Amino acid sequence: MRYAQSAIAESEIPAAVEAVFQHALDTYASETNKIVAAWRSFGDEDLEFKPGTKSASVRDIMRHQLLSERRFFAEFLAAPEPQAAAVLPEEQTVDDFCRRMRQLAIRRLAFLAAQTQDWWMELVPFFNVRRQRAWIFWRRVLHSCHHRTQLAMYLRMLGKPVPSIYGPTADVTWQGADPTTTPEAAGRQ
Repeated sequence: MRYAQSAIAESEIPAAVEAVFQHALDTYASETNKIVAAWRSFGDEDLEFKPGTKSASVRDIMRHQLLSERRFFAEFLAAPEPQAAAVLPEEQTVDDFCRRMRQLAIRRLAFLAAQTQDWWMELVPFFNVRRQRAWIFWRRVLHSCHHRTQLAMYLRMLGKPVPSIYGPTADVTWQGADPTTTPEAAGRQ
């Protein structure tokens, strides 16, 4: 995908020491770009929005994203992470949240790039079970997708455009965009 602004440029993605894991680095950078694209769709005036009394606010979700990624990478992947109290930006504007997400992701990319197959495949504690680090990494990516989807729904409720994440949206399309919405499209070989 191409974004009006990318948090992490392709040129900033390091090469994995084991090429078979390059896709993990590329995906993490791409998912970070998608998160930041969604976050940039909000204004500071939207940070306290929540669709219901039991819902998290936009600010709560951004805070959770930063803090839970820190926990996953530090506790489960043994990555060098800042102290939890130092993860959130001092000022909590949309721009500050986006900038902090980028800063933390860049550091994680360098760490992930240096890991060997043995490291990725090692079974380590994950809450009350043991999982391979590769599994834990992909679980983190899916967790991030969940929260990005929450925020896409918040954008809809606020009447704001939803950015293109994996392809065209009702708000963003382009020449050649080919969403699969018919059996004919799904049947292409």
